[in-house]
Amino acid sequence: MDFEMVMQELDALGKERTKKIYISNGAHEPLYGVATGAMKPLAKKIKKNQPLADQLYATGNYDAMYFAGIIADPMIMTEADFERWIDGAYFYMISDYVVAVTLAETDIAQDVADKWIASGEELKMSAGWSCYCWLLGNRPDSEFSESKMSSMLDQVKNTIHDSPDRTKSAMNNFIYTVGISYLPLHEKAVETAKAVGPVEIKRDKKKSSILLASENIQKEIDRGKLGFKRKYVRC
Repeated sequence: MDFEMVMQELDALGKERTKKIYISNGAHEPLYGVATGAMKPLAKKIKKNQPLADQLYATGNYDAMYFAGIIADPMIMTEADFERWIDGAYFYMISDYVVAVTLAETDIAQDVADKWIASGEELKMSAGWSCYCWLLGNRPDSEFSESKMSSMLDQVKNTIHDSPDRTKSAMNNFIYTVGISYLPLHEKAVETAKAVGPVEIKRDKKKSSILLASENIQKEIDRGKLGFKRKYVRC
């Protein structure tokens, strides 16, 4: 399938109700409102196709950008490719659920994520922390430096309440993910979650959200999920 055919397929799959939900979360035109599950049959036909993924991502159409992440071939993407993608990510559903997810399937993931975390830019920082969440939830504990993860927990504890909202959310998720999916620092993550306490996320025209990593960690422990690793990063 070529670019034009994929765009026509996505357009046909769009639903007005889904479009409104995406817009309420920060998406803007152009977009069609395609449910992620509805993209799967199309993705099976195409499989991995990086040139097509780059074409779709460059449109700025939210659905095309999301679909680009599904058909991307992360192992042939370079750091420059990811920098281009993160520069085009205009809200968190792209930065955290397209770019960070795709990056998490590469060998350069930690190096790139570290740079984004240090960038001082809200969505880059959010993507960097989110990438670590995807990595920790999928890869063996042995792939990570315990001292580095410990230092990152300290960084979260010391800076989360002064960080931008989307970064706060990803940092809070990092505490939770270390607490459940990275066993060497489970106890420290629990202590960090308690020290951080409630994290307030402000929302435009909506009531603020309160995140509490300690509660979420305990819920997963109660469900027997301690040590959980997902089989795949991308669906």
